[in-house]
Amino acid sequence: MPSIYLVLDMENDLVHEDGPNGKSPIGRQVQARAIVARTAEALKKARAAGIKVGYVRVGFSPDYRECPPSSPVFSLTKKNGLLKLGAWGTEIHPALAPAAEDFQIVKHRVSPFYSTNLEAILRANGITRIYCSGFSTNAVVQATVREGHDRDYEIVVLEDCCAAASEEEHNAAVLSLKRFCTMTTSNEVSFS
Repeated sequence: MPSIYLVLDMENDLVHEDGPNGKSPIGRQVQARAIVARTAEALKKARAAGIKVGYVRVGFSPDYRECPPSSPVFSLTKKNGLLKLGAWGTEIHPALAPAAEDFQIVKHRVSPFYSTNLEAILRANGITRIYCSGFSTNAVVQATVREGHDRDYEIVVLEDCCAAASEEEHNAAVLSLKRFCTMTTSNEVSFS
C-alpha cells in the first residue's frame, strides 16, 4: 500500500531546545517525551522501508501577510516574530534533517490540508496510508487525522513521537483520535 510518513511541525520555533519554547512547559513536554529522538528513529525505519517522507511546517512570509490576526492560535505570532519563513525558526529540527527527495509542505493554518500542496502530493503518488506524528497532538496531529480520515486515507499515528503543551492535552487528544486512526509507537510501527 503506497504510504507516506508526515513529520508535522517539528520546526525550531516549536520544538528546538534553544527555540522560544525550549525552556517553557511546552519544551519540557517535548523533552520529557523525547519526541525529537523518537521521530529520528521513526524516520530511519521509514526510509529503510522505502516509504515516502514529507515535512509539514507552519510559517508565514516575513510581513506575515498570511497570518490571521484574529486567530487565537496565531495572534501573537507576528508580535513575537515567530514562524517566519526563511528564518531559523521554521527550519526542521536539525536532528530530523530532510533528504533531497522528501516532500515539503508549508502551511499557514493548523491543518496541513488547508491551501497546501499536500493533497496533490498524495494523489500524484497514489498514497492511501498516512503515518504521522509531531507537535502538537491536539493541533496539527488532530487536524491531520480528522481531515485525512474524511478524505478516505488510512491514518496511523506514532503516539510516542507526539506531544502537546501538557500531558493532559496530549492524552485527551489521543483519546479523542482513537476512533479515526490506528495508534502505534515508534518501536512497534511497521512501515509496510
